[in-house]
Amino acid sequence: MVITAITRGATSRAAILAQSGTRRAFSIGVTRPRTGGVCKTTSSNNSSKGAALSHASGSQVYASSTVSPVSWKNVRYYATEGSAPPQDKQPEPVNKAEEATLSRTPLYDFHVEQGAKLVPFAGYEMPLTYKWGGQPLFCDDVWADFRGPVKEHEQVRKKAGLFDVSHMVQSVISGPGATRFMEHLVPSSLKNLTPPGDPAHALDGLVEGPYLSSLSVMLNKNGGIIDDLMVTRQGDESYYIVTNAGRRKEDLEHITRELADFNKLNKTGVRHDVMDGRGLIALQGPASEEALQPHISSGIDLSHLYFGQSIFTTFGPEYIRVHIARGGYTGEDGFEISIPGDKSIDVAKALIEGHPQSGKGAGLVEPVGLAARDSLRLEAGMCLYGHDLSEDVNPLEAGLTWIIGEDRRQNATFLGAAKALEAMALKAKTVRRVGMIVEKGSPAREGTPIYAEGASENDEPIGKVTSGIPSPTLKQNIAMGYVKFGYQKSGTNLQVKLRGKMKKATVTKMPFVKPNYYRQPKDA
Repeated sequence: MVITAITRGATSRAAILAQSGTRRAFSIGVTRPRTGGVCKTTSSNNSSKGAALSHASGSQVYASSTVSPVSWKNVRYYATEGSAPPQDKQPEPVNKAEEATLSRTPLYDFHVEQGAKLVPFAGYEMPLTYKWGGQPLFCDDVWADFRGPVKEHEQVRKKAGLFDVSHMVQSVISGPGATRFMEHLVPSSLKNLTPPGDPAHALDGLVEGPYLSSLSVMLNKNGGIIDDLMVTRQGDESYYIVTNAGRRKEDLEHITRELADFNKLNKTGVRHDVMDGRGLIALQGPASEEALQPHISSGIDLSHLYFGQSIFTTFGPEYIRVHIARGGYTGEDGFEISIPGDKSIDVAKALIEGHPQSGKGAGLVEPVGLAARDSLRLEAGMCLYGHDLSEDVNPLEAGLTWIIGEDRRQNATFLGAAKALEAMALKAKTVRRVGMIVEKGSPAREGTPIYAEGASENDEPIGKVTSGIPSPTLKQNIAMGYVKFGYQKSGTNLQVKLRGKMKKATVTKMPFVKPNYYRQPKDA
């Protein structure tokens, strides 16, 4: 039997779920590990008193045959015969009370079929990881058994991974005056997103585009970031935007309020249509094009679709109309595919199984969950709203001034322009977002205080970590956070305080891992 667990703190008790499906309660004694990790025993005698389990960090875990109730609610243990227990026998992270209030994406049944571990995320039941990679364990909201997430992470770095991002909010802003409204809503230079004069056509007009996309932000009146979003200009007065699920309420209220005021003031009829129920899949990794191309029934050659471009085209023998944007959140080449809700599972299965006739693309794609998505985006230096971005942070502090176009700095018609541009002009000496390499051992997680080199724990911190992981690619601890102005230069030595001890950290440039975007050649 293999007992997989995360250890935190001293002695605790937990239920162990056996491969047979029967629950057995053990008293689990745990010595505090130096780092979180995986504990295993290969003993087949489940009740052997005091059976030692070696911990990845070097500490020991021992199992007693004493039967006692589950009492440590923050940790879930399970036992298996060499692998994770059957999906229908695992502890369920989504409890019944939560389940009643959670939404499901069009791919929910696909996740269940693929053996996903579903967890609450941004109001949805979302896959944390999948059975094929090995299930993780939970300690509070942190995944702790790295086997599953690391396999999924490596799948994306080496081949291709399929993510369900249907929980994100897709919408269209359109109608006469839409461009002026978007220039009020976001600070990006929309003239750089000029749509094609005439739609490209292939096989009787099955393709429209290419359109141009850009990352942008919405700002409040103080220049703080309400949310980050993707903006795609699909016509002179038509914009497809994708915003974060965790900010749905705030974003929709903000857009609705600003649009009502704009239409009233300008006597326009700009519309904002939310595309609820529509699927959105992110296909990410170096093999993404090879996996997707066989299914493009319009015959369009994806090698001519570059990073930041998108098209409408058709997928599969049913000619499912999809919107395909080249880009993503992992630092790898890839695509985000917007799909009619009732066709989302068909598209996901086809990408995993390969072309039904030729078999092309088979074996290249596996489903990937939120745990690996987080490690991939942090290696790519990408921000996660609510952690690395908030309404208290402006573009200068977040290192996102490149989003504000030169023409927008001149006309300053976007919401929050006065404060955001003032901070940029004065090079406000407040805080700056930085990347860090942290010395071996426990990773510096969100909220970890950051100190100057040589400071003691009695000194004032100079910042805090907003995201941190052990990087599967670099085999180093990486972190993102905010530090006081003056400490942001690459190579600056800092410290982070972990479990009462100071550990070395060094500011480093982001992204941590070199991106592999498929960019258009300069001479093309």
